[in-house]
Amino acid sequence: MTRTKKTALAPGRRSKYALLVFWLVLIAAAGPLAIKLTEVQENDTLGALPATAEFTGAMQRAKESFPDSQKPLAVAVYVRQSGLTDADRAKAEADRVAFARYADGGQVPPPVPSEDGQALLLSFPVGGNAEQRAETMGHIKERLPVDTPAELSTALTGPAAGEDDVFEAFEGMDGALLLATAGTVALLLLITYRSPVLWLIPLVTVALANQLASAVVYLLAKHADLAVDFQSQSIMTVLVFGVGVDYALLLIARYREELHRHADRHAAMAVALRRSIGAIAASAATVALGLLCLLAADLPSTRGLGPVGAIGIAAAFLAMTTLLPAVLVIFGRWLFWPFVPRYSPEAVGLDVTAEHGVWRRIAGFVGRRPRAVWLGTAAALVALSFGIGNLSIGLPQDQTFTTEVGSITGQRMIEAHYPSGTVAPAEILASAGQADQVVAAARTVPGVAEVGEPETSPDGRWVRVAAVLVDRPDSDAALDTVERLRDAVHAVPGAQALVGGDTAYLIDEKRTVSRDDRTVAPLVLVVVFAVLVLLLRALVAPLLLLASVVLSYVAAMGAAGLILDAMGYPKLFVSVPLQTFLFLVALGVDYTIFLATRAREETARLGHRQGVLHALTVTGGVITSAGVVLAATFGALNVLPLVPTVQMAIIISVGVLLDTFLVRSLLVPALALNIGRHTWWPGKASSAAGRGVGGPVREPVPLA
Repeated sequence: MTRTKKTALAPGRRSKYALLVFWLVLIAAAGPLAIKLTEVQENDTLGALPATAEFTGAMQRAKESFPDSQKPLAVAVYVRQSGLTDADRAKAEADRVAFARYADGGQVPPPVPSEDGQALLLSFPVGGNAEQRAETMGHIKERLPVDTPAELSTALTGPAAGEDDVFEAFEGMDGALLLATAGTVALLLLITYRSPVLWLIPLVTVALANQLASAVVYLLAKHADLAVDFQSQSIMTVLVFGVGVDYALLLIARYREELHRHADRHAAMAVALRRSIGAIAASAATVALGLLCLLAADLPSTRGLGPVGAIGIAAAFLAMTTLLPAVLVIFGRWLFWPFVPRYSPEAVGLDVTAEHGVWRRIAGFVGRRPRAVWLGTAAALVALSFGIGNLSIGLPQDQTFTTEVGSITGQRMIEAHYPSGTVAPAEILASAGQADQVVAAARTVPGVAEVGEPETSPDGRWVRVAAVLVDRPDSDAALDTVERLRDAVHAVPGAQALVGGDTAYLIDEKRTVSRDDRTVAPLVLVVVFAVLVLLLRALVAPLLLLASVVLSYVAAMGAAGLILDAMGYPKLFVSVPLQTFLFLVALGVDYTIFLATRAREETARLGHRQGVLHALTVTGGVITSAGVVLAATFGALNVLPLVPTVQMAIIISVGVLLDTFLVRSLLVPALALNIGRHTWWPGKASSAAGRGVGGPVREPVPLA
């Protein structure tokens, strides 16, 4: 992009009002659409697997062959530790009659007693669509505690109850997340600018960007089959606020710097935008392209996050490079009150690092002993990485929520009195002609507690067989049992057997995520490296930056391992490592992009050593503020009541802070100083990059 084009982006005396009117019209159209985004959420994709998975094939066969039995089960459990009484059995029978009106098919089978005589189970499919089931489950929950004998414990569990618990947990969470995110950003901006007015401008601008992104996602979901769920919508909101405010901080800092050098605020904005838009565009491109790498994933929930997040990044970039400059220029210098930047002819050639005392001293520290600094920083990051040993992959289903919910309570009550796999048996679907052989093969598998009688499909082609597991469905032992069960029934000639069920789902999910990790993670690294090469026109610097963020990711996982273990959440949801890797690599590169582009600019006029130290000094404060804002916005995900979102919030927040305070502030500049001019090999910092209104710096950063 040429200088003329970059300058032309800046709002002029008339175009600033045209930009403002354009955005007002745009938001007036986008607002009503953004509100409807929740209407097009397809939260079923959160649990979907690719078509190639055996679980998906089994589910599709069951759906086609047993169309009347695909409704989720509700399971009512009744427990008395001293043994069931006649009054307890009468209560269960009365509920069976009452629940019949809610059961798909209008009938509820008789209660199933436990062998120890302390528990009863009522299990029935719940009819209707998702909204109707939500209303039905409310009626069932109201009925269950009615006329309950003293000391009889009751709970509602099963897939239908679990679905309802998720629905209730997230009811109103969209607004809570938005308020938490906006409140966090507002507080940090107020602290950063120490102005009663200025903080409102980037906050309102980023809020409008979020409205635009939500409207675009709604239209694409409505008319172009874009998959969106509550997870991708929540992460999009956090991304827009976090990244958008980062861009605002960078632009406003450069604008403030130029206001000291220009009497005309329009000219100051033109220079500020020209000098910062390259880094902002590279940052946006890195994050957006990194997110689009998720399209290569097989897991639908991971794949759907890519385009939704990329739309949010594009909206933030557009708002912060068009609307924000226009508003800043319209309102003028008084926005910065009480610290108004005044024009001074002497400021044209003055050293701006004089205004950054803390970072001037940090730059001096890095410049004195760069090798010791980068070695010490790298050693600290490596030491933190050992905390990974506290983490493991595989989040048990009863630990999915941050608080106890009814479906989890019921599941634990069942496990205490029935075989652990009673509520979620493995489901075998096979050819009807080989039903006996399939049942016989299943009964020989260690870890299978009970194999039910075959149920024949209405067309007579297929049978369905339930296999109750000895162990809880999400345990490693159950996973091994289903693997053996699959091998056994697959070996029956002509059976065309498929094994589904909750445990089979976990097996196929783990395989899918493992494949996605091997495919997407290297792709993200390649894309980020390519962006850095194009931006910096070098090979060594991009390699250094990429290596630094990978080390930062490993250290973040280790540090988060210590925190999550202390919180009681050390078992990671299977998709968390890949998603956090993407965000930390893409977002971590952001800060080094801001530093590296300024270093390249300053190196052209100050020389490599002074240019790197000058860039560290003048960008240190704004990039640190940006990192704190981004970490805090991701921390807002902690308001959501799911453990996977809490794990993601902790890992990303810790990683961003490590990038901000260690990698970008110490490791990268110290490495660049130690390597010297070869950092920019095979190119060199272009002198054109450093020319501009600012002129030569009279007082460069001291080396010691």
